[in-house]
Amino acid sequence: MITVAVVDDQALVRTGLISLLDRDPEISVVGEASNGKDGIALIRRTRPDVALMDIRMPVLDGIEATTMITADPELNGTQVVILTTFDEDEHVLGAIRAGAAGFLLKDVEPDELRRSVRLVATGSALLAPAVTGQVLAEIARARSPKARPELVAELTDREREVLAEVGRGRSNDEVGAVLFISPATARTYVSRLLSKLGVRDRAQLVVVAYESGLVTAGERTDRAANLGGAES
Repeated sequence: MITVAVVDDQALVRTGLISLLDRDPEISVVGEASNGKDGIALIRRTRPDVALMDIRMPVLDGIEATTMITADPELNGTQVVILTTFDEDEHVLGAIRAGAAGFLLKDVEPDELRRSVRLVATGSALLAPAVTGQVLAEIARARSPKARPELVAELTDREREVLAEVGRGRSNDEVGAVLFISPATARTYVSRLLSKLGVRDRAQLVVVAYESGLVTAGERTDRAANLGGAES
């Protein structure tokens, strides 16, 4: 059973999300909160697998709440999915940097919402297709002309190649096919990258790939709309 906490300042949104999630026999909503402060208290009390977190809320916003959750080692088992109504929200990259494992628009289709929760619960990273391009464009704008190659200075050549393919949105199977290695080996490299770079998940690997200059915005593949599929 996948446990979920819903944190949003709009009662109607919370009710709708809970109703949609409850239709999946593998998902159980363990509680709801109307602001980030209460959301953190709820998450600390219930330790859900996934927290659906609105970005803009009173008392404590979703980015600050996400930062606090991901910084708490006792909450390592909780993955945060950021929700918003805005196709182009200036806080998207901030949410990913804060440690959010995913980003979805509130008008997501019911089946996609439930699928996304299941994916993130397994350790996958997910970005809504409608905002993926904006996220990557913001990363490209944020980079200095010389990028930040020091971010990947400690990586081997093969690790850089794998990171670049992850940054282009490729799954482990696709990384393996491009680099002529097995999917299992690609998965091992991804796990190693998470550890060596000190990042939480695949979404943050994508950020590093762009900020280091290994990948540029023009190189994004269609796979970047769904980062990682059902993979860790």
